[in-house]
Amino acid sequence: MSTVMLQPPSPCWRCRVTAALILAAVVASFAYLGIDFRALFTGESLRLMGQFVAEFFPPDVSPEFLAKAGWGALQTLAVSALGTLLAAAAGAVLALPASGRFGHIAQATSRFALNFLRSVPELVWAALMVLAAGIGPFAGALALALHTTGVLGRLFAEGLENAPRAPEDALVLAGARPVSAFVYASLQIVLPQWVAYTLYRWEMNIRMAAVLGFVGGGGLGQLLYFHLSIFQQQQAMTVLIAMFGLVALVDFLSGRLRRGLGSAYA
Repeated sequence: MSTVMLQPPSPCWRCRVTAALILAAVVASFAYLGIDFRALFTGESLRLMGQFVAEFFPPDVSPEFLAKAGWGALQTLAVSALGTLLAAAAGAVLALPASGRFGHIAQATSRFALNFLRSVPELVWAALMVLAAGIGPFAGALALALHTTGVLGRLFAEGLENAPRAPEDALVLAGARPVSAFVYASLQIVLPQWVAYTLYRWEMNIRMAAVLGFVGGGGLGQLLYFHLSIFQQQQAMTVLIAMFGLVALVDFLSGRLRRGLGSAYA
């Protein structure tokens, strides 16, 4: 009976060199920034941090301020929903040429546009939209729509590229028009994935919509910035609780919608 000698796996020198370079970069970053962790945990630092945190309690639960925070939460929800809806529509339009359906020139142009839109952060778009549309929720919705268009457009295009073309081509050969063949074949294949991507980006846009208020995008972020700037920490704590509740609610609803969508197409 012959025996098989198992050879030990050869070391991956490329992996080791890459890991060493990453470790060296992390160590160099800490050395360059000069972060002093010892000063963070001194008795005086801990006392000041505790005093700062204590100023946020108890949160302001007066009916007047709760109504104000509720209105800000509705604004934040509306900004995120409108921005995500506009981005999904624009991303779907740009995904068609970006997937190579209209030639290489249209593909390169649309991919350049998508890369540009998502390479600019939401806060930068918000600062620009505040200058263009004025301070308020509309500027925040436009900022979210511009950045999210780049993200969703790229994801939608990749979904179309990976979808099989055989059902669509079969309908075209059977005499269907190209638009009808796309709607009843390829679109039906990628639609659940597109909806899942859109819902996931909506969850992220809820968080970002709350942050955009710091640059004039309206909603809870603008309310938080105002009360922090005048050192009203108790009111700021109420706004933070409202942010957490809103994000948790949207995460729950989005998760239920995605599970329902998955079971419907199973």
